[in-house]
Amino acid sequence: MSISQNLANIRLRIRAAAEAAGRDPDTVRLVAVSKTRPAGDIVEAFQAGQTIFGENYVQELTAKLDQLQEPIQWHVIGHLQSNKVKYIAGRVALIHSVDRFSLAEEISRQWGKLGMVCPVLIQVNISGETTKSGTTEAGALQLVRECARLPNLRIKGLMTMPPFFDDPEAARPYFAGLRRLSEEIIAAGIAGVEMVELSMGMSGDFEAAIQEGATLVRVGTAIFGER
Repeated sequence: MSISQNLANIRLRIRAAAEAAGRDPDTVRLVAVSKTRPAGDIVEAFQAGQTIFGENYVQELTAKLDQLQEPIQWHVIGHLQSNKVKYIAGRVALIHSVDRFSLAEEISRQWGKLGMVCPVLIQVNISGETTKSGTTEAGALQLVRECARLPNLRIKGLMTMPPFFDDPEAARPYFAGLRRLSEEIIAAGIAGVEMVELSMGMSGDFEAAIQEGATLVRVGTAIFGER
């Protein structure tokens, strides 16, 4: 199937999952994960109506920023090194992967130089896997409190990556856990912090994520095919 056909299929599945959960499908946005994909694939997806693309690596992202003229909304979804922040300052719409205060400080500093504010999500390692980035579930509230004081950064929600399972239902408790954590942070009433986004769910499990409250689903393989 073509990229445009795959996108149409995924949009139908997003709509069905949202409606099954009693949610407005428009509250769920699709992030097309375009890492390792050539510019032509991104243009094809854009022409099929996809506007948000997620990249994992700064070097690859900056090359695409220079190459593509389309009015794409770029998101950083991968682990981000502080020394790479300057290359994307002011050029991305959302960073999903803020997992430590030193990174948040550098983002605020670099966006501050431009007189801009960067929207971010706090990445939480909800599964506790040592191979995954993210603050701990226990440390998330404290990290949010610290980051909330930074002048050129705005916290918009949370992101997580559950363990990989063949059965999407097995990932559901992790999605539910992120939603509960989001509710705890809302209850803390921290000035300037919004919990409007939950970035969770990928090609294999995005329907379960939507039913647990995802507002951003990150889908690559189901759009572009196997790498």
